[in-house]
Amino acid sequence: MSAARLAAAGRGRGVGRGMLRLIVGRRIRVAVADQRLLVRWASTPPAELRGPAALAGRWDPAQRGAWSVERLAARALLRMLLVEELGPAAGDTPLAAYPTGQPYLPDWPRIGVSLSHDAGTVAAALGLGVPVGVDVQTPVPAPPALLRRCCAPPVQAALDRLPAAVRDREFAWIWSVQEACVKATGAGLAGAPWTVPVPYRRRAGRWRDLRWRSLRGRSRVPVSVAWRLRGGAR
Repeated sequence: MSAARLAAAGRGRGVGRGMLRLIVGRRIRVAVADQRLLVRWASTPPAELRGPAALAGRWDPAQRGAWSVERLAARALLRMLLVEELGPAAGDTPLAAYPTGQPYLPDWPRIGVSLSHDAGTVAAALGLGVPVGVDVQTPVPAPPALLRRCCAPPVQAALDRLPAAVRDREFAWIWSVQEACVKATGAGLAGAPWTVPVPYRRRAGRWRDLRWRSLRGRSRVPVSVAWRLRGGAR
């Protein structure tokens, strides 16, 4: 399935057939999907992997093995957003990465992009003129040492009072915010996401020159997005 056809199939906001699409403020576009919706597209090489062999119909399986289906599905979702915002030509534009791992579009330097995938759920975000970060986190057991490292004492105390499954899900929401914020700065894990303060069960907030929002009530899997406040972004 081409990026343009995928965009047409997923047009419209909200949840439908395992896909969620949102406009956040004026400049942020976010999509979350079950990777199974994107498997057909992910079975073909993305633009940045195409070369003479691929053009001849010989995409090296060894090269394919270096790219997880989730990773390719996240890129397919990003291309859907690009087609919707910038037109069909943007669906095949190359995607590159800085040494920190932050993705960017060489042909569209003013468009911030971010990708995330975890346990079969993929997410993508566009920032129109602003850097953006998105993160998806499937809940897993959160040991006390991790809670102490990542949460302020009042937040940790609130989490400790919850049943284990609920606590793990609440922590996944917190960690998704922390990861989204450091992705938006371009630092990634080097930005020490565990130091980003996230209030208990908060849906939105600010950190330094960033604004963040969790997709609580919209996404069944914890997903959050963060973007830099610049040029009147809100």
